[in-house]
Amino acid sequence: MRRTVTLSALAAVLAATAAGSALAVGSTSKPESPRASAADRARPQRGTLLDRVPERGVLRVCTTGDYRPFSHRDPKSGAYTGIDIKMAGDLAKSLDAKPAFVPTTWATLVDDLAAGRCDVGMGGVSVTLARARKASFSEPYLTDGKTPIVRCEDKARYRTLEDIDRPGVRVVVNPGGTNEEFARAHVKRATLTVHPDNTTIFDEIIAGRADVMMTDASETRYQSAIHPELCAVHPDEPFSFSEKAYALPRGDAQFTEYVDQWVHLATHDGTYKKYEDEWLRR
Repeated sequence: MRRTVTLSALAAVLAATAAGSALAVGSTSKPESPRASAADRARPQRGTLLDRVPERGVLRVCTTGDYRPFSHRDPKSGAYTGIDIKMAGDLAKSLDAKPAFVPTTWATLVDDLAAGRCDVGMGGVSVTLARARKASFSEPYLTDGKTPIVRCEDKARYRTLEDIDRPGVRVVVNPGGTNEEFARAHVKRATLTVHPDNTTIFDEIIAGRADVMMTDASETRYQSAIHPELCAVHPDEPFSFSEKAYALPRGDAQFTEYVDQWVHLATHDGTYKKYEDEWLRR
């Protein structure tokens, strides 16, 4: 009888000790519910777009649709075409998904990405430090820079920034992106006009309502190829240096690493060059 009582007392002491330990732990941290613990366990597998895009079956692509040869939206049909539209299709396919294009503007592209409205920003996006504060960027796929495009008869007149920034010269620029930023930084004496539609801005030069636009060398090459009246001015020696890459959400290292690898392969196996040649031959 005494042995039974002793064992019962020992069990009671151990139970009290365990309860005290639990209370001590509980006083320093909040206990998690089974549901929260399950969610936490699932989050590492489901927290990256590398998993969510294949599960969803859709890659959401923010693009402006106004920047040929990279991204162009047909105003009648709404269909998107361009080098980066083709690349978006390839990226989506590699993730067992289809691309869905989300309209945006140059002024709002990285904000739309940061707000989760899309998974990637594509369409000739230049890497800038201001954009890099809100978004990550993939490995660059193109080196570029600002250079003039003018009527061919004026090609010798506007070769330097000093030639362009003179009273009487009419400079035109599209709003919200690096073109406007560059123009406002360098045009002080010439007349600077912001034209709201980047798809028709080159018609302003052709029609004689503007003299110069400074944009990426890649765009000047394309526009001079489709408009014989226009000439790109020293596109191989632009005024500035920039790189084009794909904008990605901050903090998703796994997705960024995947897109980096995809870009690296596409720029070395002929995929990007094939799409670029298709557009520059038009």
